[in-house]
Amino acid sequence: MAKKTATKKRSASKKAAKTASKMTAVRKAAAAKPVKKTVKKAAPRRPRGPAWQWSAVDTAAAIRSGAISAVETVEAHLERMHAVNPRLNAVVVDLGEDALKAAHAADKQRARGGGLGLLHGVPITIKENVDYEGRPNYNGVPANKGLIAPSDSPVVRNLKKSGAIVIGLTNTPEFSFRGFTDNPLHGLTLNPWDPDITCGGSSGGAGSAVAAGIGTIAHGNDIGGSLRWPAHCNGVATIKPTQGRIPAFNASATAERPMLAHLMSAQGPLARHVGDVRLALEVMSQRDPRDPWWVPAPLTGPKPKGPIKVALAKIPDDMKVDPAVSAALRQAADHLERSGYRVSEVDVPDINGVWQTWCDIITNETVVMQEAGMLKVTSEDFHKAWGGMKAKANILDLKAWMQATAARNGHIRAWQLFFEEYPVVLAPTTVKPTPGPREDTVSAERVQEIFWGEIRFISAINVLGLPGAVVPVTVHDGKPIGVQLITGRYREDLALDAAAAIEKRAGVLAHRLWETMA
Repeated sequence: MAKKTATKKRSASKKAAKTASKMTAVRKAAAAKPVKKTVKKAAPRRPRGPAWQWSAVDTAAAIRSGAISAVETVEAHLERMHAVNPRLNAVVVDLGEDALKAAHAADKQRARGGGLGLLHGVPITIKENVDYEGRPNYNGVPANKGLIAPSDSPVVRNLKKSGAIVIGLTNTPEFSFRGFTDNPLHGLTLNPWDPDITCGGSSGGAGSAVAAGIGTIAHGNDIGGSLRWPAHCNGVATIKPTQGRIPAFNASATAERPMLAHLMSAQGPLARHVGDVRLALEVMSQRDPRDPWWVPAPLTGPKPKGPIKVALAKIPDDMKVDPAVSAALRQAADHLERSGYRVSEVDVPDINGVWQTWCDIITNETVVMQEAGMLKVTSEDFHKAWGGMKAKANILDLKAWMQATAARNGHIRAWQLFFEEYPVVLAPTTVKPTPGPREDTVSAERVQEIFWGEIRFISAINVLGLPGAVVPVTVHDGKPIGVQLITGRYREDLALDAAAAIEKRAGVLAHRLWETMA
């Protein structure tokens, strides 16, 4: 017994020694390792400056990360709107009360951890010529007070589905049929750069608003330049998409639009940054079954073999180019060259014939389908402007009309073949300084001079159904100058890539504008 007890004691003593040795090793190892400190997560970063100055991309990211609430963001934009809009008259319907309710709902949704849209909580504006549920679709005409929208138009629906918050509706001329934004219902919209030049049209309210810092993205539309012309006048960026890219429909309309109006019209965004235009295009392009012309085309196509060749469009001899415009085109070409593009000055396919086809088709279609009704309810200014546009068109009988629509196909084919060699065309928006705010009411001759002699490269593109981006390049005598980038069908990505390359070197002109407005 004594022997066994002694053996057990020795065994227990060995185990205790081993345990003590292990504990000592553990303590030594613990002493050797640095103690892990609890690292606090850095607070989400806010972009610099007031929230109304941020891009849509940065605003969406800041709201998503919690750096700012949707409510705070909307309040900042409403404060900016109330500060500058009384002078500009860009936003003609203040939706601030509804916008704040939507912002509170957006913050609650984020707090619940639900999925967020690409523009969650981001303030935007809508042009007052598309349906906005429960409101009249005035389209600049007092007589349209009874056209109450039973539902949102596809573009409004897509923007809301993405989480965007509409803070106001922007001004447009009567029936959105002028390149200058004025009407008897809401009055004249001013350009934030200079009240003595036009803000453009028909999306002039949209261009003026977004340039001045009211909303990050402004919706507009374009049948003869109504996105690209205001973008140029107000120093912002835009894309007129390919027809069918963004769905369109107004349930409040009393009749369907004629065919060629569909084929030449496009919805689209205006914004201060090219990146915001690209983001808005993605959101706006979602399917809506109410538009039979909508096309499910990819937003990005195959990249052309580099370096990408750019055609700097030769300007017809009868278009007298202002030296400042020539300099801006050369500057844009230089920006593209330094970004890896190869630019050559060449003739583009029959720009004069393309423009005349646009003018003939849209004018004759309007005369047959809409003119009598429009003239009954519109102002003398509208009559003067429309009379000038009409005077440049050829009046067509049925056979001539069919020939004009057939000629359109040939023009499109010629341009598509041209893009095989030159995927991007660099062209002017206008060849002259920006005109006064009511210049199209001076005379019929002055209207023709503007549309044919100055902005020919803008309106012509509509009849082709091609995408065209505008990006600001410089400021001359306190007024912005932009250029146009035209690409093949459904290649908005190439136009926006080139626009982004120019913007990277030219900068965002709105920053200069805000300094002068301050």
